[in-house]
Amino acid sequence: MSTETTDQVAAHNGQSPNGQQPLSLGTAAARNLATTTKTPPQMQGKSSRWLLKILPWVQVSGGTYRVNRRLSYAVGDGRISFDQTGAEVRVIPAELGELASLRGFEDIDVLTAMAGRFVQQEFDAGDVVVEEGQPANQIVLIAHGKLNKISTGRYDTRTVLGMLGDGDHVSYRALTPAQDTWPFTVTALTKTTVLTLSSEAYEEIIAQSDALRAHIEQYEANRGKPQNRRGEADIALASGHEGEAELPGTFVDYETSPREYQLGVVQTVLRIHTRVADLYNDPMDQTEQQLRLTLEALFERQEHDLMNNRDFGLLHNVDYNQRIHARTGPPTPDDLDELLSMRRNTQYLLAHPRTIAAYGRECNRLGLYPDSVEVGDDRVLAWRGVPFLTCNKIPITDNQTSAILALRVGEDNEGVVGLHQVNIPDEYVPGTSVRFMGINEKAIISYLVSSYHSAAVLVPNALGMLENVEIARSESR
Repeated sequence: MSTETTDQVAAHNGQSPNGQQPLSLGTAAARNLATTTKTPPQMQGKSSRWLLKILPWVQVSGGTYRVNRRLSYAVGDGRISFDQTGAEVRVIPAELGELASLRGFEDIDVLTAMAGRFVQQEFDAGDVVVEEGQPANQIVLIAHGKLNKISTGRYDTRTVLGMLGDGDHVSYRALTPAQDTWPFTVTALTKTTVLTLSSEAYEEIIAQSDALRAHIEQYEANRGKPQNRRGEADIALASGHEGEAELPGTFVDYETSPREYQLGVVQTVLRIHTRVADLYNDPMDQTEQQLRLTLEALFERQEHDLMNNRDFGLLHNVDYNQRIHARTGPPTPDDLDELLSMRRNTQYLLAHPRTIAAYGRECNRLGLYPDSVEVGDDRVLAWRGVPFLTCNKIPITDNQTSAILALRVGEDNEGVVGLHQVNIPDEYVPGTSVRFMGINEKAIISYLVSSYHSAAVLVPNALGMLENVEIARSESR
């Protein structure tokens, strides 16, 4: 039942209270002749899109971008995946190719035989997985857990070398004939599941496969060639000599199969009825507003692809040697310092807004007050002068963990670059075209909206990641 009083109803109908005749035009009737003040259509799904703003965009005229690098002998170790059935864990045979000495070896039968020889072991927090000074006679694959990698310092102090987590492995010299002792201790910080393969079992498998033996010999030959600390073929130089010393000869070798990036695409078909486009364009152009909102959604998807695409997305192109784990769970200033130390001239940090909030809580707990810096017309949080930018395209897992990216950008800086092609047919904004597709029999106009893009990491240390950071608020904090 309506709760309006008689007077309210009368006022709404332009009448005076108590049944009296109105002395002037009522507001409800007057609104029929008035022009309302309107806003353009608003959109909640629009974000800051910092990644699109900070990437230097490179023109890719042929649709393909080739990244040439110096020849590298050192093959980076990858992250290993596992199958799990209940409490039983098995390594996926093809994933053994992520071990440096097995990279590129494709005989699945041999890899399957090797995977079947791994033994599952469980460790509790505080247990020692491998011990410094003991024979390095096994390969250890970490299926689940977090571990500390510790060594003895110069003055007999214990030094933390790094963190290990799911998919990492420990195989120092265990995959080579010249076995040595472990130069570090690995201790479980949480309940940990590992798979181990003894060097004896590994040697048995090598003895049964001529192809694997030849592959290992080639790997050892490359390891013996002169190379710098990044694994690149060394450039012979001489310094500090006097007189007529014979100078070394050298040349700079290149990778024979450099990586090529193809431009990806985001597309949609925008449909507008001719009656809407003809009759309802005052005071705002309906086609223009429809196109504006469509482009906003397209650019959001573009940034999502640049971050998450399995081919060129930044999250999937971080070199495994440039990934570190958070020491305690939530992101701390110590974690960011370690992340920054892994590359020269880190220019930006990217994280989900909730990750930045978790970092802020850690700073509050430690009594620290991070700086802020100006980026364009905005003022943002910073650490060590490096701006901390939000990116809601970095995913948050079901167990409330996320990642922080650190990057250097630009071709001249050997960093990360965005790729696009401009001056394409029917270009609306650089790299994005709006092409008229015609009017169908239902009087609907169609426009094909297309945007072409990709991203490239010019050298591995241009991009790093602090992964598996906890962003949920802990009860103990």
